[in-house]
Amino acid sequence: MGTLSYAVAFDPRKVLDDPEFKILKEGEKPDPGANLAVCYNAHKQVRLVQKPRPKPGYGQVLVHVRATGICGSDVHFWKHGCIGESMVVKDECGAGHESAGEIVEVGEVGDRVAIEAGVPCTKASCDDCRTGRYNGCKDVVFFSTPPFHGTLTRWHLHPAHWLHRLPDHVSFEEGALCEPLAVALAGVERSGLRLGDPLLICGSGPIGLVSLLAARAAGAEPIVITDLVQSRLDFAKSLAPGVRTVLIDRNKSPKEQAAVITERAGGPVNVVLECTGFESSIHTGIYATKFGGKVFVIGVGNNQMNFPFMHLSANEIDLQFQYRYANQYPKAIRLVAGGLINVKPLVTHRFPLEDGVSAFHVAADPSQGAIKVQILD
Repeated sequence: MGTLSYAVAFDPRKVLDDPEFKILKEGEKPDPGANLAVCYNAHKQVRLVQKPRPKPGYGQVLVHVRATGICGSDVHFWKHGCIGESMVVKDECGAGHESAGEIVEVGEVGDRVAIEAGVPCTKASCDDCRTGRYNGCKDVVFFSTPPFHGTLTRWHLHPAHWLHRLPDHVSFEEGALCEPLAVALAGVERSGLRLGDPLLICGSGPIGLVSLLAARAAGAEPIVITDLVQSRLDFAKSLAPGVRTVLIDRNKSPKEQAAVITERAGGPVNVVLECTGFESSIHTGIYATKFGGKVFVIGVGNNQMNFPFMHLSANEIDLQFQYRYANQYPKAIRLVAGGLINVKPLVTHRFPLEDGVSAFHVAADPSQGAIKVQILD
């Protein structure tokens, strides 16, 4: 199925214009067995909706979504209405892209699968797809990125080729966490991190924490991780007891903060995995990097930023960026299934699908102390 076919098959208007599509009012009970979903819109609202149960077409299967994590991008679309200049919420848009579930129609019914949310065109004429870097496909359908509805729904229609079978002992929750783990694995792989490399991870949010797990499995040592919140650093320590933590002091300049980090690391680090997207944090990572090292930015930041150009140039520091991932899901599943990476502790809050709106409010409220909020069905 080519690019136009995917775009047509997952045209959001098919859902929004269907007479079965209904926005539930606060406190309104959904119909029994309804296909529920959580949507955000241009008015910065997040709401529970009922929508039609889709019917599989050629090359598609219907998945009963059993677990979906709330990503920071989901909250950002809700609260800000956009990410960058091209990803803009203009209408009701279904949330969610960290999902796993069970095939219920067509294909191998009963198979437990992780859902890869980015579906590229796969055309031979697409250089990105042809060369294996399909995360750069200009015609990708990425579920939950406007205008395409996400996977946070009871029944989700998906191209069969972009589902990954889960071993029986890997839970749906773990399967859903393979999505953020795929982001981290792409960062570790493309950063060139090697055994024994001193590493700095900026930020102890979900992506920073899965990057910690991936880097530990890859053999980085020592690893320093930072955050503004002590409880998140404590959580990082519980995941990887050997990690060295640094609480960011808002009153220190990036250079001063970098000096604290290099002292904890025993010297400048070879690689930085920057997982916050904040300009000051990127600066700190740059100043903490050795001559000839690499700063690898995974976090999403502002459209425009300033960088210490001469410091980068005079120290031959490579500044590199990550956009989603490609070819990482099979690795993520193998690492989880084989016990090399344990993602289970990351899920701190669980909600049923009917309480999806409440789940979003918890995920967006720092006082709740959530690491990863998942919605289960």
